[in-house]
Amino acid sequence: MFLIMVMLIAFSQNINGQMNDMKQQSGLNSQVVPDRADRNNNFYDNEDTYRLPLNQVFISGEVENPGPVDFSKLTKRTVIVKEALLKNDTGNKFVGAYRYDGYSLFDILCDRVLKKKNAAEFRPVIDLFVEIENALGEKVVLTWGEIFYPNNLHNVIIATDVMRIVPSKTKDLWPLPADSKLVVSQDLISERNISGPVKITVISYPGNYVVNREMNPLVSAKVELFSGKEKIDSFSETPPRLQRETLHTIFYGKGRGIHSTEPFSGVYLKDYLAEKFQINRKNLQTGLVICAGIDGYRSAFSFSEIMNRSDQAEILLVPCPDEKDGGRFRIFPSCDFFSDRAVKALSEIRVINQ
Repeated sequence: MFLIMVMLIAFSQNINGQMNDMKQQSGLNSQVVPDRADRNNNFYDNEDTYRLPLNQVFISGEVENPGPVDFSKLTKRTVIVKEALLKNDTGNKFVGAYRYDGYSLFDILCDRVLKKKNAAEFRPVIDLFVEIENALGEKVVLTWGEIFYPNNLHNVIIATDVMRIVPSKTKDLWPLPADSKLVVSQDLISERNISGPVKITVISYPGNYVVNREMNPLVSAKVELFSGKEKIDSFSETPPRLQRETLHTIFYGKGRGIHSTEPFSGVYLKDYLAEKFQINRKNLQTGLVICAGIDGYRSAFSFSEIMNRSDQAEILLVPCPDEKDGGRFRIFPSCDFFSDRAVKALSEIRVINQ
């Protein structure tokens, strides 16, 4: 009897192991077959999941250990998205709703040792960004902050599996991609979701700033706005036409920990920039916004993460005219877990295209 029980246990463990292997190979996170009968409360497992061919992806740029990505060592992540594209650079066109499974850029870049070109001058990682290219030469930009600092991690993936999220009444079957796909789930308009990525390049913003972290008082009298190298605006007071907003936060730094639990009040940076820059395909895909303080401290944001969010986790331009440590204006990124990209004594906003 004891021998029979041992054999049954061993057989059961073998079957369970085979089932787990099938789940991993199938790309389905929770089961082998779709739950079309809605036997659980998961709306995102009801349809067939389709495998997308995965290209070899190479990491290059400012890292000590460039080379191909070993996807076999990474965990699959899941995002759900409603995709839309610009239509003639005005308005947008709905594409479909999907669940994507794949490998997050957080995991892909996690073990790459940074080798910043400007590390001697500026050690913080908040001026880093990555260019992602496919075999067709299409290129998009994401910042290091988008990948490693958000309140919700693993929201940018290279998708290897896709499932339609089908409306229960209309039964619309959205078109399926044919290749692996970069999916930036926090984007409202999905212009950065390019197919078949093959290369990721890590870059630090090459702009020249004089760094003086001992400046006291740390106050900037005005903020200048640049489009590339051209100055197109400046202001020393909050533009009165912009609506005032208040965002509540726990303001917590990567180095110094808790700063405050007080709310920030200001105007959405996107509302100010929208008066000067178009929300078009080029800007959404490759636009960068560099925010620099008068002391040379600066952080990089992608144009899309400021202007094109689906989660309403906005970036505030905050007036603080009476402060001696970071006075007149500062940036508050409510999308970030850490406070590090919150530039004080803001003196420059520069919008560029890579």
